[in-house]
Amino acid sequence: MYLLYNLFGFIFLILSPLIIFIRIINGKEDPKRFQEKYSLYKKNISNTTIWFHGSSVGEIMSILPIIMKFEKDKNIKKILLTSTTVSSASIIKKKSFKKTTHVYFPFDVGFICSNFLSKWKPKVAVFVDSEIWPNMYTKISSKKIPIILINARITKKSFKRWQISKQFAKNIFSKITIALPQNGETKFYLQKLGVKNIKNIGNLKYFKNSQSKLKSNLKNNLKDRIIFCAASTHYNEERIIGKLHLDLKKKYKNLLTILIPRHVNRSNEIIDELKTLNLKVIERSAGKKPNKDCDIYIVDTYGEMSKFLELSKLTFIGGSMVNHGGQNPLEAVRMGNYIMHGKKVENFKEIYKELKNLKISSEVNNLDQMKNVFSKKFNYKKSRKIINKIDHIGTKIFKSNIQEIKNYL
Repeated sequence: MYLLYNLFGFIFLILSPLIIFIRIINGKEDPKRFQEKYSLYKKNISNTTIWFHGSSVGEIMSILPIIMKFEKDKNIKKILLTSTTVSSASIIKKKSFKKTTHVYFPFDVGFICSNFLSKWKPKVAVFVDSEIWPNMYTKISSKKIPIILINARITKKSFKRWQISKQFAKNIFSKITIALPQNGETKFYLQKLGVKNIKNIGNLKYFKNSQSKLKSNLKNNLKDRIIFCAASTHYNEERIIGKLHLDLKKKYKNLLTILIPRHVNRSNEIIDELKTLNLKVIERSAGKKPNKDCDIYIVDTYGEMSKFLELSKLTFIGGSMVNHGGQNPLEAVRMGNYIMHGKKVENFKEIYKELKNLKISSEVNNLDQMKNVFSKKFNYKKSRKIINKIDHIGTKIFKSNIQEIKNYL
């Protein structure tokens, strides 16, 4: 299996210039920095105390508080942060780091991984979520660098894929020094896959990631509107939200739906879809404020979700009415929102079970159910008690992650 994986890697490497060219055209690759994926750098290389890797925006947002904590630690000299996507890089670019350098994660090809490690020389490698890279893990392990997998997540679907070659999976997962799973299901799968040292300390996304506030002039512009948020939506869900808005507007004339798609590069596609419903749409990226005639305000910018969730009392969490497995609702919960979601939330079922126990969520399967929940909860009174409980859980998980990483420094 390892030979087959490397064969595919070799074929990918040959085709990579064409793949990168196509991705640059589609805005999915940085034309000035794609060389970093071959471990070729314009930046000064230096020995690294800690290396963090998160694939995309969600993973990066979850570890930024940890990085900021280590930025203030006088014993930490250099921090390396890698990610895969252009969107994650744009989030990182906005941060004022003193010790942290960001580069793109290299292709998982043996000699490229070796070159990467030789240049950056990390003392500890911290991977986030489900970032399992066979060649990189093998090269890190050969240099006796600890591998820490934080906020680890293995779904039933990904577990079955790894089970296709159990020995291959065991060879890779046994290289993890310690795994900190975000739920009990992941802990079970990690044990089956060969990870020996596991501590289940909870989902890191419970911790509040501080963000800047909305400008007061935009807040004032929306003070007379009923705000409904639809966050982390996927293909086909935006049309459902558009139809819901049309139905609700018959009764709630001043309704404004704030739509925050999971992938903001889909904004043009979403606008075209919503305009077929004769909805008036304004994009955040255009620099325009939602006027009194605006039906849907699309937040197609990175890292601003919390700003708008703060304005709402009720939020629909996407990825739950399509075959995706749901999206994490904790950001909306921390902002005091009541949660509306579809039934397909298997990737976050422990969190949604907790929300159900707290009586701050409702499962919906059609427009009628969505309208019913809206009519009951659009004026939901935010519970400081629940927000504080979530914050308390998050702080405890955050501190535990910091301590576990420090144990290997």
